[in-house]
Amino acid sequence: MRATVMYEAGDVRVENVPDPKIERPTDALVTITAACICGSDLWPYGKMPASDGPARMGHELIGVVQETGSEVATVKKGDLVVAPFAVSDGTCEFCREGLQTSCVNGLFWDSDKNAGCQAEAIRVPHADGTLVKLPVAVDSVLIPSMLTLSDVFGTGYHAAVVGGVRRGSKVTVIGDGAVGLLAVLSAKRLGAEQIVLMGRHTERTDLGREFGATDVVAERGEEGVERVRELSGGHGSHVVLEAVGNMPAYQQAVGVVRPGGVISRVGVPQYEEAPVGFGSLFGPNVRLAGGPAPVRAYIEELLPPVLDGSIEPGKVFDATTDLDGVPNGYQDMADRKTLKVLVKP
Repeated sequence: MRATVMYEAGDVRVENVPDPKIERPTDALVTITAACICGSDLWPYGKMPASDGPARMGHELIGVVQETGSEVATVKKGDLVVAPFAVSDGTCEFCREGLQTSCVNGLFWDSDKNAGCQAEAIRVPHADGTLVKLPVAVDSVLIPSMLTLSDVFGTGYHAAVVGGVRRGSKVTVIGDGAVGLLAVLSAKRLGAEQIVLMGRHTERTDLGREFGATDVVAERGEEGVERVRELSGGHGSHVVLEAVGNMPAYQQAVGVVRPGGVISRVGVPQYEEAPVGFGSLFGPNVRLAGGPAPVRAYIEELLPPVLDGSIEPGKVFDATTDLDGVPNGYQDMADRKTLKVLVKP
């Protein structure tokens, strides 16, 4: 089969690789019908050393089940399914607590160099715990929105949920990528009164306004912090959803959160040390939340409004390509020419 392989920063290729096969009785083989390039894929695209390659890429997929192991009970051949970015068995104590990203038998697709969703097919371990059957046809117009359930919508929603967004909250979202925009949509669904989107790409922030942003702040650094505080009445936001992952974004979050507020991070951190002392978090009683989103826990909750069309998270996709166009898709996203690329193998 054909699959996307990254050799080092800037070097993405589409190559022939061995076909996947059933290895364990809990496996399923899935032909991929829709995948995408994630904003988090741009971190290795920008800095991955050759020593970490070659590695298969992609962690978001919708596809058709082709074969199942003898112990798989919840899906069968011919089912259209969506898979989260983390494999989980659905039975361990963390899965039962709704924290599938900490599954004791799970894994992240990105942690396996021989598995990737920007491909024609994939072996899905722990199929019963991981895959969710979709009640639509493979060519449904809802596929882009349903694909967001595999990562970006569930991640934005996780940020808002663990951040404690509720009716009347004042919220700031840092980052106008797909996760940031869907964090806006999530905060709106949870009843936020004010949603300030910090971003400087007009076509993206316009979509953010459509999703529910009440204000847009293009300024960064101290100027941006001052503007958000001004908009929020001087004290800052109750909840800050940080959807970038770099240090300037975290510093901005510390600057705009109000005393007693919450910073919820879902942008993959590109740092290990960050201010948490008296002057940043401790003194003003600010809490730090977030983490890898257990999107499997949210799919059943978020699927109905996607099905009835009351929300359209798939609007974050502004380009579509086949596998041959994936390398250019990476470059276009890195150059900010596109927001998020849908891949149809």
